[in-house]
Amino acid sequence: MELDELKVQLRQKLDEAPISKSELDISAMLKKNAGSVVHKLKRSLWIEIIFCIFCTLAFCYVGIFSSHWSFQVYFSTFSIVCLVFLIVLFYLMTKINRLGSSTLPIKNNLQLIHSIIKEYTKRNFQFTMGLIPICMIFSLWLGYKDSSSKVHFSDSILSQHLKSPTQIYIFLTVYILSLTIGAYYLTKYYLRKLYGNYLIKLQGFINELDEEK
Repeated sequence: MELDELKVQLRQKLDEAPISKSELDISAMLKKNAGSVVHKLKRSLWIEIIFCIFCTLAFCYVGIFSSHWSFQVYFSTFSIVCLVFLIVLFYLMTKINRLGSSTLPIKNNLQLIHSIIKEYTKRNFQFTMGLIPICMIFSLWLGYKDSSSKVHFSDSILSQHLKSPTQIYIFLTVYILSLTIGAYYLTKYYLRKLYGNYLIKLQGFINELDEEK
C-alpha cells in the first residue's frame, strides 16, 4: 500500500516538473520582452535628444546671424527653450538607465519607468499646446516692433484678396485655428508613435507579471 502511494506521489512530481519549468520560461520571456520595450523607449528619447540638439543649433545660428532684430530675439529665445528641454530629456534618460541597473524587482522597475514616461508625454503635450499661442503672440509683437522687417500690406499678395479689416481678422482667425488643430494632431501622433504604443505594451507585460503571482 505504501509502495502504491509512493508511486502516485512520484508520478505527481514528474507531472508538475514540466509545468514549473514552463512557468519559469514564461517569466523569463516576459522579462526579456519587457526589456526590449524599455530599450525602444530609450531609443525614442535619443531621437528626441538628437532632434532637440539640431533645433538648438539651428535656432542659435539664426539668432546670431540674422539681419533682422525680430528674428534674432525670437530664435535666440527659443534656442534657450530647446536647451532647457534638452536638459529634461537627458535627466529622463539618466533616470531610466539608473532604473534599468537597479536591484529592485523587475516589476517595480517597469512600473516606475512606465509612470515616468507616461507623465513626461502628458506634460510634453500640455507644454506644446501652451507654447503655440505664446509663439504666435510673441512673433506678432516682434514683427510689429521691428521696423526693418515690416512689409507694407498694400504691396503684399494678400492685399489683392483681403480688402477690409474684417476679412483680415477672419483670415488670421482661420489661420491660427488651422495651425493649432494641425499642431494638436501632429503632437498626438508623434507622442503616440515614439512612446504611446510602447507604454501600452509595457503595461501589458506588467499585468502579466501580476497574473503570474
